[in-house]
Amino acid sequence: MNNNEDLIAKLIEASTFRFMANTREVFKPDEDTIFYSGPYWDGAEITAAINSLLDGKWLSSGEKVMKFERAFSKRFNFEESLMVNSGSSANLVMLASLKKYYGWDDGDEIIVSVVGFPTTINPIVQSGLKPVFVDISWNDLNWDLDHLAKAITSRTRAVFSSPVLGNPYDMDRLEEIINSREILIISDNCDSLGSKWGNKLLTDYSIAASTSFYPAHHITTMEGGMVSSKNIEIVKIARSFSWWGRACYCVGVQNLLPNGTCKKRFSKWIPDCEVEVDHKYVFENIGYNLKPLDLQGAIGLVQLQKFDEIDRLRKRNFDLLSEIFNRVEGCRVVGAHIKGEPSWFGVPIVCDSAILKRRLVTYLESNRVQTRNYFAGNILQQPAYLSLGNYRDFPKATKVLDLVFFIGCSPTISLDMISHIDSLITMFSSGQ
Repeated sequence: MNNNEDLIAKLIEASTFRFMANTREVFKPDEDTIFYSGPYWDGAEITAAINSLLDGKWLSSGEKVMKFERAFSKRFNFEESLMVNSGSSANLVMLASLKKYYGWDDGDEIIVSVVGFPTTINPIVQSGLKPVFVDISWNDLNWDLDHLAKAITSRTRAVFSSPVLGNPYDMDRLEEIINSREILIISDNCDSLGSKWGNKLLTDYSIAASTSFYPAHHITTMEGGMVSSKNIEIVKIARSFSWWGRACYCVGVQNLLPNGTCKKRFSKWIPDCEVEVDHKYVFENIGYNLKPLDLQGAIGLVQLQKFDEIDRLRKRNFDLLSEIFNRVEGCRVVGAHIKGEPSWFGVPIVCDSAILKRRLVTYLESNRVQTRNYFAGNILQQPAYLSLGNYRDFPKATKVLDLVFFIGCSPTISLDMISHIDSLITMFSSGQ
């Protein structure tokens, strides 16, 4: 072993991944919590991260991040991708770049489900656009496409798609609704990485897509996110917004070229200024600093190699857990459409009554099986969003927190854990 390898081996042995969910070698039902998700890591991610610190050329976004962006684009059919510090930031710069690229005006409308996570809705407001909400369908818990069709106006510019727990809605019907009206599909793909409709990735239908690398999601870089598109110019604008708004688009080793990628780094870039200026200090947008660390790119490259295994295990766990919870009288696990192929983020469970949901969730949690709400429920009931609409206009959405919850199907959930859940549910059902 060289010095680096010896140090890394000792660090891995000392840590035993104590910071990670569901990572004990032997599951102890009477002691251990079954976390709904967590990073699917081994020593390879730790090694990649430490090597990037010991031998890398960058601490902030650099060569490893650039390689991860390119590998991610190739794996998921994009022309260009930009890594940022979170999935939330990815949504923020994606909306800002689309608004600039298409010349949308303040107040132009983006249709979005009224049920979901705030970071799908926040960037619409933060970009000066107007969120137009639609109710959900109880069939798949996604937005109601009939309601969506009625919500379209002359100012509708796009629909912001966020399939619930990775489960595609009827993409064919959506395309019928929007194609004749030149309305775009934007994808919040944070729960849906790898999900397909009709053998095509969901993101193949979109002008741009975001992904999150939060520890609960399909692949993780601790924190992190990605903006991707088949339109290189959209990602170029997003890169500017996430890099202080500067005009320079050099990445990785391109930053070390004396004249930059453009071959004219020191030029008269600024109108009405005769001074030759370094392109790195020319600013085209009022932006942010949302860059990731280079070690996150190193971890992402390792995670990407495991994606097929992660996808397979999520589907396996979903099938096994669905069979278990469908046995509970008064419960229904939401399944996929015939043409849908979800890469599941969780197992969505709909209960016939609020009493049953409370009893089942309390029972699972008291037995150390984590559960989660269907995110924020009707977002217009949340204090921050009261001014955006009347929650009573969305009657199905108002029932979500009463009737719906999900459990995880993460690859970190082992067959022993699923067997334990099976035993718990059998006891619960016998006492119903």
